[in-house]
Amino acid sequence: MIELVQQILNGLAIGGVYVLVALGLTTVFGILGIAHFAHGSVSMFGGYLTWFLAVSAGLPLLAAIAAAMAVGFVLGVAIELLAYRPVRSASHINAFIVALGLTMMVEGLNLQLFGHEQVVIPTGLSRVFEIGGVTIPELRLYVILAAAALIASMTLFVERTKTGQAIRAVAENREAAILMGVNVQAIPLIVFGISTTLGVCAGVMVGSLFAIAPGIGEWLVVKGFAVLILGGLGSIPGAVIGGMVLGVTEALAAGFVSSAYKDLIAFAVMIAVLLMRPQGLMGKA
Repeated sequence: MIELVQQILNGLAIGGVYVLVALGLTTVFGILGIAHFAHGSVSMFGGYLTWFLAVSAGLPLLAAIAAAMAVGFVLGVAIELLAYRPVRSASHINAFIVALGLTMMVEGLNLQLFGHEQVVIPTGLSRVFEIGGVTIPELRLYVILAAAALIASMTLFVERTKTGQAIRAVAENREAAILMGVNVQAIPLIVFGISTTLGVCAGVMVGSLFAIAPGIGEWLVVKGFAVLILGGLGSIPGAVIGGMVLGVTEALAAGFVSSAYKDLIAFAVMIAVLLMRPQGLMGKA
């Protein structure tokens, strides 16, 4: 039982990372119908930038994270304005090709700016708490709490603010939103800015828990889309549940079977769920 609880806590930490990535992807997909494959590479850019600001520039970690999030928001706005907006009215294959091109561009930018060595974001959180035989590293605890706070903030923003209501209106019916006076040109900019900011936070968590290295972004976006499909396309609650299910499943597989099979088992569970609910856990039929 202690080992089970231990693995579930481990899964909640990585599940929180998956949720943040999936939230960014699901907002973009829900509004624009774009599979933003570059999201993982952009997230890693945010992690790299945080590491650079904290280690090379000497900023306090929280200040480095805040600065990277601000840069991430601006970068997201630029991506929508310069990359996706010109092909918005074209065939979906155009946006697909743009997304793949962006992935290669951002990966190349990361290599040129930060090199090919893997880096770890120093946090100074080294304590380990023990409760009833279950050990909780301080870093993982903060990751879980930070992910929960970001998820709650995103939910409140979408559900309770006028901007959030405008985002949901555009997602439901773009033409009706225009008739109601919603600025449908500004909404995609806001969505991409928020999406990239969440991605930066996910990159910081990956860089703190594990390491940042070339290719990690591709792994992260695959997991993000897996969560997106598992939870239900365009569903924020689905992204939260799907991310936690995938993270906990991976942790249980690694703890009780083998870490070599954790991805296999996690995706097998995802496929089994989709066979029973093709629309995902929280998706509409």
